[in-house]
Amino acid sequence: MVRPGFRERVEELLRGQWREPVIVLRLSDDGLGFEVPGRRMDGTVKGKKLIRRFCWNIVRGIGVSVLSVFAFVNGAGSGGGKWGNPFKRQIRVKGPENAMVLDLVDRLRGAKGPWLACSPSWLAIVDTGSTFTDPADAPPPRILWQARRPQAPEVDLRGRTITWPDGSTFEFPLHGRAEDRHLRTFLGPGGAINWP
Repeated sequence: MVRPGFRERVEELLRGQWREPVIVLRLSDDGLGFEVPGRRMDGTVKGKKLIRRFCWNIVRGIGVSVLSVFAFVNGAGSGGGKWGNPFKRQIRVKGPENAMVLDLVDRLRGAKGPWLACSPSWLAIVDTGSTFTDPADAPPPRILWQARRPQAPEVDLRGRTITWPDGSTFEFPLHGRAEDRHLRTFLGPGGAINWP
């Protein structure tokens, strides 16, 4: 859930800095799947923290077993049913080894309330912290990553994809149907963006 007031705080911050119209979209909290050489599926660097990884695999194996039995008992045993597979990550980040996309997504991974903000010449990832709290009690929004054209990657809002010059991509997931509807208000015919 995103309480009213968070989007407005991010818009105010970036309009003040960029002096341009801004579109702000709440990104999903779901884990990102990676298809980048040198990274695991969850985005961690291969070959690092091996003991922690070993323990996590044991805990995850036990969790998958328990959840599989529970899902099977509840009629979801023929391929995941209405829940799908909660332990399978959807690939959202693709690119070559040391891809340019990794700078953005590595900063995004620690965000508690991630927002994508774009303007005609800027792109940013902003963290507002938990969006369950009252916006008046929340910390001020923090810019985790930003880039300005011509260094900024290309953004396709209709396809929800950010593409870097090295070919790496980030398919950004939105936080529910409310964000889908919010995005559609800015999309014009033929891929045109109706800036606010």
